[in-house]
Amino acid sequence: MTAALQSVESVLAAYRPPYSRQSLEEANAIKSLDLVGSQVHLKLMLGYPVRGLEAQLQEELEALLSPLEGVEGLELEVGFKVLAHAAQKNMKSMANVRNIIAVASGKGGVGKSTTTVNLALAMASAGARVGVLDADIYGPSQGRMLGIEPGTRPQATGDAMYPLQVHGIQAMSMSFLVDENQAMVWRGPMASGALQQLITQTRWDDLDYLFVDMPPGTGDIQLTLSQKVPVTGAVIVTTPQDIALLDAKKGIEMFRKVEIPVLGVVENMSLHICSQCGHSEAIFGTGGGEQIAEQYQAELLGRLPLKLSIREQSDAGHPIPLSAPDSEEGRLYRDIALTLSARLAEKRKNYANVFPEIVVQND
Repeated sequence: MTAALQSVESVLAAYRPPYSRQSLEEANAIKSLDLVGSQVHLKLMLGYPVRGLEAQLQEELEALLSPLEGVEGLELEVGFKVLAHAAQKNMKSMANVRNIIAVASGKGGVGKSTTTVNLALAMASAGARVGVLDADIYGPSQGRMLGIEPGTRPQATGDAMYPLQVHGIQAMSMSFLVDENQAMVWRGPMASGALQQLITQTRWDDLDYLFVDMPPGTGDIQLTLSQKVPVTGAVIVTTPQDIALLDAKKGIEMFRKVEIPVLGVVENMSLHICSQCGHSEAIFGTGGGEQIAEQYQAELLGRLPLKLSIREQSDAGHPIPLSAPDSEEGRLYRDIALTLSARLAEKRKNYANVFPEIVVQND
């Protein structure tokens, strides 16, 4: 190996790509590296979606390599591959679903469902294969937010259903199976059974991430998910308000008890931005999301504003990542989604999928 190539290798090994806390060496992301004349040929394979980051990676790496003697250019090829990461109690991943992310809150009204659909669409825009499961059996809302016409039903075959395809993601909800005006007057075990059927009988098509929009609280639905479904991690949505933070803490404690790691906290409605004058005001207080993240050694993934356009576009079935991806709030959702996917890429792989089950029998 030439001295010039050694210098290039050393610089690249220490580089941390956008959103990641791991260097290229730590992530084992360098798949090939060569120096042809003065031109560096580099192939990277990251563990999270990178569509749209190619120009930033090219610019940052060129800035690092250009001062090196004997280097005058960079030919960069970037790809990604999302792997299945460890779930609670070493459960095997679901067929055709590599990672399940539960989006939860301790109470209703904090914008959990809006956050779920926007993060899912933002992650899909970065190139990932994404699904959304509406686990709020009593008050499903993802159908409306995704702009799916009432009365649309999933295709069924035998005892399986196929998710609806909309805006480049796959979706399943109780609202696709019943009249949206029908109240689900069910006891907890019935709702839990319905959730389990929605998850296990849906034929998801090769998903990198399945976002589960959880109902508020810490009851039967949450327990069913933790006991029956391999969940890679949870995201807690809260507002800065003290009352919301109290309930969010209960949600974090619940996931800890069932051994599901909390990947981070999203602070929603952090600032109200006036649509007329642009004045911002912290209606629900400040610093709440950061406080709870610090208390539970979780990461504050991002803060989202209380803005009229977010509500209007969600109600209209054209969420912000679709209707205004280059807006400030569109970039915020993308930043949170990619930070979340990068944190997942740092987790331990799910080796339960490759090790055979050992059964001990007495003959």
